[in-house]
Amino acid sequence: MGRIFNFDKMITPIMIKILFWIGILVAVLSEFFMIGFGIVSKNSSYTPIIFGLISLFLGPIIIRVYCEILIIIFKMQESVVQILDYFLIEHKNNQLTNREPYKGTD
Repeated sequence: MGRIFNFDKMITPIMIKILFWIGILVAVLSEFFMIGFGIVSKNSSYTPIIFGLISLFLGPIIIRVYCEILIIIFKMQESVVQILDYFLIEHKNNQLTNREPYKGTD
């Protein structure tokens, strides 16, 4: 619990997953509403039905891609924190053994 209050662990990825499922539910319901409106309307146009069917398949995919992009940003942050922790531990080990830190190849 202390990691959450110190902002060491992010809770936003969990919230993104919840918002994903809410977004899928809202998208599918609105697309069914659009299809139903196209069937019930007295207008002879099939445009709402066609757009409803297209968005029934594309809507969840677009929501998924958007949520994945957001989660990738947080995964990158977690990786940067792991790299930082690794180098901090390596630096501390070098100080304990009085070794020269690795400078890389020239």
